[in-house]
Amino acid sequence: MDSDPEVVGIASQPFWLHWHDGKRERRHAPDYFVRRTDGSAVVIDVRADERIEPKDVEAFEATRVACAQAGWRFERVGVPEAVMLANVRWLSRYRHPRCLHRRAANRLLEVFATPGPLLAGADTAGDRLATLPTLFHLLWRQELVAEDLSVELLGPRTVVRLSDGGAP
Repeated sequence: MDSDPEVVGIASQPFWLHWHDGKRERRHAPDYFVRRTDGSAVVIDVRADERIEPKDVEAFEATRVACAQAGWRFERVGVPEAVMLANVRWLSRYRHPRCLHRRAANRLLEVFATPGPLLAGADTAGDRLATLPTLFHLLWRQELVAEDLSVELLGPRTVVRLSDGGAP
């Protein structure tokens, strides 16, 4: 979520939701509250499908109802694919603005206006030592996108393109 340019704020376990299930008092703390650039909000619970028990289903439904009443969206997501998680972890190392070199960024955006392989594009844009950290930073910020990060690890031949699909 912190790489999504549409997200402006994230809170972990932001509140406790209390309700009565007809037999007893219940409570649940959702995993995340996300504020988006358009002002909308999303409450997110993360749980692997195989770990959801009937009491969890009830908690997620109570959370969905409460969110709808507040004008928020609710999502329950599972565990990310291992390859996607590895790629996001790699890119997160380049999230800091110190990895962004404006001259290299401008050149990379020009080069990847035409989709192409990651390493060849980095080399075309300039010195690899200067362009790769910036390339990974732009991928983190989603100004550039890599083809299907959930299928294979980032590598020299990973196809990279502008996030809008074409024009610089």
